[in-house]
Amino acid sequence: MDTRAFKRSLHHSDRYNRRGFGLGDEVAGSLEQAYQSNLIASLRENGHVLQRGRLKIRLAEAFGFCWGVERAVAMAYETRRHYPSERIWITNEIIHNPSVNAHLRQMDVRFIPVDDDVKDFSEVGTGDVVILPAFGATVQEMQLLNERGCHIVDTTCPWVSKVWNTVEKHKKHAFTSIIHGKVKHEETLATSSFAGTYLVVLDLAEARMVSDFILERGQGATDREAFMSHFANACSPGFDPDRDLVRVGVANQTTMLKSETEEIGRLFERTMMQRYGPAELDEHFLAFNTICDATQERQDAMFALVDEPLDLMVVIGGYNSSNTTHLQEIAVSRGIRSFHIDTPERIGPGNRIEHKPLGGELEILEPFLPEGPVRVGITSGASTPDRVVEDVIERLVGLSEE
Repeated sequence: MDTRAFKRSLHHSDRYNRRGFGLGDEVAGSLEQAYQSNLIASLRENGHVLQRGRLKIRLAEAFGFCWGVERAVAMAYETRRHYPSERIWITNEIIHNPSVNAHLRQMDVRFIPVDDDVKDFSEVGTGDVVILPAFGATVQEMQLLNERGCHIVDTTCPWVSKVWNTVEKHKKHAFTSIIHGKVKHEETLATSSFAGTYLVVLDLAEARMVSDFILERGQGATDREAFMSHFANACSPGFDPDRDLVRVGVANQTTMLKSETEEIGRLFERTMMQRYGPAELDEHFLAFNTICDATQERQDAMFALVDEPLDLMVVIGGYNSSNTTHLQEIAVSRGIRSFHIDTPERIGPGNRIEHKPLGGELEILEPFLPEGPVRVGITSGASTPDRVVEDVIERLVGLSEE
């Protein structure tokens, strides 16, 4: 499929909107009331430090809502204002934050039902309004909605669109896209739908598996069957590693850990140079630059925060939020007691917290706060409103005063 031609056609449709409706002033009050916080604004102006009794809170210098998320949420609010009586759907969560999605449900915005990872568009009809979330939608979903005569409001983050343009360039020049991402994440699904031939790698360990195959190809040292078994659900239909790993370009899910994405890029550059020689590198490897600025800023701020003396870290964001999970990884890598929560209600009653350890299931810890002075680091994912961070801080302060 010519995805570039389809996008151009869709963008010229009078049923497609990616710029909003000029209603920013009208929805500003609702957004401020729902998501902004005077306490957090004060913290930003006072060195990101708050002392309350025995509790000393250090807030990361970059955290919470990024520009792309603010844009997506504002466009969703504008959409309801512009279409006051039409049925409005979202192809997935607008962003990975339960409180934001709950607010939209209260505005009678419907979410496409999902069963066994398959979305059911059967109830979406001609004339319905469908919002594409910040992390995008697959080209097949866009086609379906366009053919059904829906009004499409596209809130896809421009950084995500940049990655789509990258994999389309790979496809144009017959390069395989190596996508650093999570196979089932909505953004990676969308990105792979714009690619031609692709392979998704979760982390540096999987990237090394691919590198080893490239370097050992033809020498009988790598088990091709085992390779294909491992990546069976992470590659394009008909993928042939002997054929499709000769020319590769790297792209990424924008919320992955920046340092790991960069290392994967360097790994494949070295691999292709070793396999084909420096003179042939450009024929076998395409460089990339698809790391989201906001993701980078929040990760850099987290690295700075964990260099501070801390007794524990609280990371706030949806449990299915990739960028939040990677913030948690940074704290864990430094050996700091770290607690990932999605809502303030996970704290209390009493000196208790319900949290999700990295790679684990929800568990309850009681007692949570130690006795005496406590130094707490706090950060939040790019989909977490300031109001939620404020509520978490107030609950922590309440626990410390019990």
